[in-house]
Amino acid sequence: MELRHLRYFVAVAEEKSFNKAAERLFISQPPLSRQIKQLEEEIGVTLIDRDNRPLKLTEAGEFFYDHALQIIKKSDDLRAMTFRKGNFDNSLSIGFVSSILYGILPKVITRFREFYPNIEIKLYELNSWQQTQSLVEGKIDVGYGRLLFEDASIRRLLLREESLVVAVPVKHRLAQEKQKSIRLMDLTNENLLLYPMAPRPSFIDYVLELFEARNLKANYFTEVRELHIALGLVAAGEGLTIVPKTLEHLRSQEVTYIPFEDGLLTSPIVMSVRHFDKSELLKTLLDVTYQIYDEEGFDYKREQI
Repeated sequence: MELRHLRYFVAVAEEKSFNKAAERLFISQPPLSRQIKQLEEEIGVTLIDRDNRPLKLTEAGEFFYDHALQIIKKSDDLRAMTFRKGNFDNSLSIGFVSSILYGILPKVITRFREFYPNIEIKLYELNSWQQTQSLVEGKIDVGYGRLLFEDASIRRLLLREESLVVAVPVKHRLAQEKQKSIRLMDLTNENLLLYPMAPRPSFIDYVLELFEARNLKANYFTEVRELHIALGLVAAGEGLTIVPKTLEHLRSQEVTYIPFEDGLLTSPIVMSVRHFDKSELLKTLLDVTYQIYDEEGFDYKREQI
């Protein structure tokens, strides 16, 4: 069984016609029919009920179709990732979520350039889900995000857990009371401004899961397009938002940042790379990240690529 046999079968299954599938594949119909017949003989079962018009898959054919799609996708992904790997020496493409750009990422990139001054660095603002897709498709080489997704092609390195804080208008009662800390329970009836609204899943979903995990509910929340809009609306007195601690310097004249009680609420910082990718560029990028963490006094668990 060869990969082309799977592609032929998928085309017939989706077009429900040998003639239309042949046109889609840019081959003639007789050899396509022979290839599918040979595939069925090799497997030992009938995959396509030819008595139906349009053609219909047998139960075994439906099963084979689902798995054939997965194999073809993995093959295409492998081709894209390998192509990207082959062009790895001249550039490094990094995906990032906006909140990390306001953290140590600029310092990491600056330090990395000291080791590789001739490498072209390309930066793409992508949420954690988009980073996963872009890694698989070979569009980026590494991603810095805040959500964990399971994907057999991607390895996640949990760099550290960053404390979350509540951004409050300076004239809000919580700011006026000069509270030293706050509980998630205290926010259930506040108007929360959550971001980004798309694409999903995103940091919105992570925050809502924090409530659900504690049997709480955010009764009033508004989804906004991005972090800057959320903070702008907080500054205007339109509500509160939850942000990573490294963003405390933003709009500090208009917004007060209150930590959560005992610092228990955190957001992960995740570095995503392709499985088995052990490039020296990526190893250096990770080492540089840990160097900055040491200099900043952050707690973290060291991992290896």
